[in-house]
Amino acid sequence: MTDRKRAMALGFFDGVHIGHAALLDKTKQRAAEIDAMPSVLTFDVHPDTLVFNAEVPLINSAIGRKDIINRCFGIDNVVFIHFNQKVMRMDWREFIDELINELDIAWLVVGHDFCFGYKGLGTAPRLKEYCVEKGVGCDIIEPVCRDGIVVSSTEIRKLIQNGEIEKANEYLGHPHMLSDTVRSGYHLGTKMGTPTINMKIPEGVIIPRHGVYAAKVILDDGSEHISVTNVGVRPTVSDAGAVSVESFILDFDGNLYDKQARVEFFSFLRDERKFDDISSLGEQIKRDAEEARAYFAKNP
Repeated sequence: MTDRKRAMALGFFDGVHIGHAALLDKTKQRAAEIDAMPSVLTFDVHPDTLVFNAEVPLINSAIGRKDIINRCFGIDNVVFIHFNQKVMRMDWREFIDELINELDIAWLVVGHDFCFGYKGLGTAPRLKEYCVEKGVGCDIIEPVCRDGIVVSSTEIRKLIQNGEIEKANEYLGHPHMLSDTVRSGYHLGTKMGTPTINMKIPEGVIIPRHGVYAAKVILDDGSEHISVTNVGVRPTVSDAGAVSVESFILDFDGNLYDKQARVEFFSFLRDERKFDDISSLGEQIKRDAEEARAYFAKNP
């Protein structure tokens, strides 16, 4: 336990979108007002996987969520709870009591549709009433809308899967991203004059529409580089059907194998397709690179 009390946001925060941002900003505000530590409590797996026995394709891995909360909102204290049968069946009051006592919580912040505890009986209004009894502050954040639509992780997942990455980023409030360790590939890009870095999408995370994107690659030294990033199965050079993420980093020369990198997606350029030969593919990648360069010149 820390020496400071916590002001804590509760939720799953998939994507950490602009609706979540309202919770996180309020949490930081309350923490400053009461001299508490701004904190986030979330789950390692999506509750729906147990509650409804349904797989939920996520926008980010747990590590990705934590990274966005740290990097974009400056909240370092992110607590993960393993969501299992015990947590699912716990009475909502018992769940809150344990949180307040174990994490020394002085203030809670939740979204309007937040529910928890056995059968989801712990709703946001009930939580607020209970916090009054416990002497704990509580804020309920109203929905955030764009284009007449309530911004939600569900809506953003659809946009990413459809390749509508610019609209998805508008709802996210930051670029959709993938972080991974750079892996060794087949080195075909080097032979074509367009060397690429190879990354994998974590299991359980949604796969963006197959195709080529104007993107940026951020290296572990913090440097940003324009790239063209292909998400797909590489039909010109492979028939294995495995999805990979390959980025040709413009104006870069260096060995990045086994280093951490982050790809941020900005604009869908074209669908993935099979070319007649490697040479044709290499020429297309160079054209894609110029299109990506033009995109960022227009959208600095």
